[in-house]
Amino acid sequence: MKRALITGITGQDGSYLAELLLDKGYEVHGLVRRASTFTTARINHLYEDPRESLTRLTLHYGDITDGARLTELLVKVAPDEVYHLAAQSHVRVSFDQAAHTGEVSGIATTRLLDAIRVIGLPCRFYQASTSEMFGGTPPPQHEGSPLRPRSPYAVAKTYAYWMTRNYREGYGMFAVNGILFNHESPRRGETFVTRKISRAAARISLGDRVPLYLGNLDAVRDWGYAPEYVEAMWRMLQAPEPDDFVIATGSALSVREFLGHAFGHVGLDWRDHVRHDARHDRPTEVDSLIGDPGKAARVLGWRATVGGAELARLMVDADLAAARTAPAPRTSAEASTRAVSW
Repeated sequence: MKRALITGITGQDGSYLAELLLDKGYEVHGLVRRASTFTTARINHLYEDPRESLTRLTLHYGDITDGARLTELLVKVAPDEVYHLAAQSHVRVSFDQAAHTGEVSGIATTRLLDAIRVIGLPCRFYQASTSEMFGGTPPPQHEGSPLRPRSPYAVAKTYAYWMTRNYREGYGMFAVNGILFNHESPRRGETFVTRKISRAAARISLGDRVPLYLGNLDAVRDWGYAPEYVEAMWRMLQAPEPDDFVIATGSALSVREFLGHAFGHVGLDWRDHVRHDARHDRPTEVDSLIGDPGKAARVLGWRATVGGAELARLMVDADLAAARTAPAPRTSAEASTRAVSW
């Protein structure tokens, strides 16, 4: 039985990856940051109380900024594969928390890599890189495209990308970068633009009239489906040799077009319900990210099957189902607060 350690297991990608690995017979260990509220909603359906039955999913408290704890867990778990997904991953927030983003999304990767090297752990390492690293480079972007990051998040991820390559080339580690373009799902966090759109389309179609406030609608992104993208992560660590791969659909939609597909799916014109809010604009914008996934197709045999338009409809359907089963707010004030949070 293979053993995997996933940082960021409670996030969108971590939850889908845990499902995939458990289905493949892995023993899965996840790193969870201690908080005063529960953060495991995305993986609760996978977790069994070990006091009641044997389980192949084990959660460990820890923080990726704590090098000693990371080393302790690597020694204790002795994973065959490490998937490093944890990060401060909200691009707009990274402008407000630049130093924190650099620490969590950049330097933490070095802590993990160095701990693996020092203890001599013979594992395979996956680094969650991002299309945001390409920044101002014209599309389509591929593995050889220049990296021109335009946000603190992208700068931090670029540092982590190069450190992963450095440890691979300098120490012979099986360390790979998955350069994933935007990938979404019904489990996407509610502060990310695609989920804000799908939730708004759902609630407005059910009678809510609070507008949706967004920033730049002209940004173009290559949007894929997260469950398909975690399959690509796994395939990278099964390859004969370590390498870096762009994971994308090869097609793209603007935010404006994504709005059209999402609201159109429930018979609405998004222009009647969306307002601009400059607080959502970024100081430096990335105009267009469209990936070239040709290498992943040739080497890994991986191809995306769900595109942006289908993804928008899929997410709206999931949020409609959730909204119909959610308890109704008790007061009009509570309803207003809940709607604005979308």
